[in-house]
This record gives sequence, C-alpha cells and structure tokens, in this order.
Amino acid sequence: MSIIAKNRKAFHDYEILEKFEAGIALCGAEVKAVRAGKVNLSDSYAHCSDGELFINHLHISSYTHVSFRVPDPYRKRKLLLNKKEILHLDSEVERRQLTLIPLSLYFKKQWVKLELGLCRGRKKWDKRRKIAENESKRKIRQLMSGRRGI
Repeated sequence: MSIIAKNRKAFHDYEILEKFEAGIALCGAEVKAVRAGKVNLSDSYAHCSDGELFINHLHISSYTHVSFRVPDPYRKRKLLLNKKEILHLDSEVERRQLTLIPLSLYFKKQWVKLELGLCRGRKKWDKRRKIAENESKRKIRQLMSGRRGI
C-alpha cells in the first residue's frame, strides 16, 4: 500500500469518528496523474445523492502527455462502496450532522482507494486544547528519555 496524498488539514479541523475505505471511479488519464502524485485533497468533501456517494473538489491535475479528452480537474467523482455502507453513511450524516471528509488517497495493489472519514467539526477551543495536549505529551517524552526540554 503506497500513500499518494494525505489530508493533514482534516486531522486538525475535524474529529474523526469512523474510517471507511472506498474505491474511486477515475478515467485513464486521471490514474496516470494520480501515479505522478498530482492530487490535492485539502478542500474536498463527499456527499450522498440518489443512493450514490460522490466526492467534490478533489483536485487531480491533468496529465501532461495526454492528447485526447482532458477531464476537468475538479469534476465530481463517484465513490465505490457497498449499498449497506452508503446507506449507513447517509443516515449518520443526516442524523448526527456529520461530514464526510477524504483523509488519504493510496494504491492498494493496482486500485486507487480513498480513505473516508466520518467527521465532526472542531471548534477553535478544541483545536487549542488538542495542541496543548500534544505539546505536554512531547515534553513528558523528552523528560522521560533523559533529554532536557524547555
């Protein structure tokens, strides 16, 4: 499994409750661009419509050596999940007011997979508290290992 892109902003801005693995429907030129690492997950999100799951604002730059139809970099792409998983995600989003955010894009054998997170947005004070906890854990680790921290 080789990770192509990771959404670091999502881990800071959202509390991740559940993770799901989904396939993604891409055309040939997009797969080549993904192999080249021309992907940006930062502002993308997923939504359910008519019993299908789609991802919006996933930026896949155009592949440079393509001479035929070039797809739109921001086009809506279909996510491939079981019907049961789609219904579960749709009901959780509606019932608990959650968001579907892509966390990472990677290859699993020859298939492009997307790790989706069922997330709840963090408030500003939540983000500050998480940063303070991480810093205190880091200082404790430094003291326990014998190095002197600040």
